[in-house]
Amino acid sequence: MITKAIIPVAGWGTRRLPITKVVEKSMLPVGNRPLVDYSVQDLIRAGVKDIYMVVSNVEPCQVRAFYRDNLALNLYLRERGKEDKLEKAKTKPDDVRIHYIAQDPSGKYGTAVPIAMAVEEFKINEPVLVFMGDDFIWNPGGETAAETLVKTSSDGERAAILGVEIDPSEVDKYGVFEVQDGNLIRVVEKPTVETAPSNLINVSKYVMTPDLLQRIVKYVEENDFGPTDQEYVVTDPIDEYIREGGEMRVATAAGEYLDGGSVEGWVHANNVVCGN
Repeated sequence: MITKAIIPVAGWGTRRLPITKVVEKSMLPVGNRPLVDYSVQDLIRAGVKDIYMVVSNVEPCQVRAFYRDNLALNLYLRERGKEDKLEKAKTKPDDVRIHYIAQDPSGKYGTAVPIAMAVEEFKINEPVLVFMGDDFIWNPGGETAAETLVKTSSDGERAAILGVEIDPSEVDKYGVFEVQDGNLIRVVEKPTVETAPSNLINVSKYVMTPDLLQRIVKYVEENDFGPTDQEYVVTDPIDEYIREGGEMRVATAAGEYLDGGSVEGWVHANNVVCGN
């Protein structure tokens, strides 16, 4: 059973300025919950007990505040006879632990960096789920993205990656999967409609094995990209892992992919969630 997950939530969220000057991107509200909490609750439903969040080193950290008990609020609710609100104010079960590591936004940049940081800091040597903090799969009452990935990976025996089917006319905006016999061959970035290997796009949700995690650590440690050079993208060590014989199973998401990274995506996510 997979009981650990990594969620990167650092970064300035520059696409969402000026609001992200004062509100962390992962804390932008969708309905009555922040973006990141949809992934957190999905992971908890799949059996995760330890969540490793890579947060910004800028204080105060809103993510930390959201997931710890607010004793003053709890006292207020009890004193005012609003005990029925206490459950809503509780943001995670007592048996779920969230661990934090701060990432300097001015340091190495890219999706591989926070994963490598968490693996090194917490000595992770078992299969983990990796979700980004600003998007989620909306499938109320159905199988969550985390449950789909765990099943596809045979409870972590193999690496797995989640894809979402989109209209083929829109594939040139995304990383698109090339799949053979249920395994990922490669991710083709922003192909033309005519050359796209499928209409299944990458939404950066994974099950990663210990071997793959160590490759990501090595990739970040051994490369020295400058601040204006390429990012440390996690698909680079994934491609290497596959080229050298590693297997990554492809799962297809059940539900709708909602992305809060853009204003349009965030508005749509609110319309979808609040309309159900």
